[in-house]
Amino acid sequence: MKNSQLKKIEVLVLEKIAVTKEKIIKYTELCKPIPPQNSIGRISRMDAINNKSVTEAALRQAKKEMYALDIIKKKINDNDFGQCIKCRKQIPFERLLLVPESIYCVNCAK
Repeated sequence: MKNSQLKKIEVLVLEKIAVTKEKIIKYTELCKPIPPQNSIGRISRMDAINNKSVTEAALRQAKKEMYALDIIKKKINDNDFGQCIKCRKQIPFERLLLVPESIYCVNCAK
């Protein structure tokens, strides 16, 4: 992979890390329990509990994405960066631009 391509991916990874950190902060704040002193109706409380579970799932996904992005950030300068870990072929640059944390080529990801 060319140095210019690696630099593009590195910038993209850093941008995605910043966005994901913001998501984690936002979702963490939204996942806080609703204090019982806040009087809301039974239906509103049920709705809030449902929204909280959806937000918790989004938080888990954001943390998973952050973990993968951190690994890629550390490995971006390795000689085998961008190689599929299964077939050892080069992952297309366009795929890495879309999903920089890809560790499989399209065929092996199926």
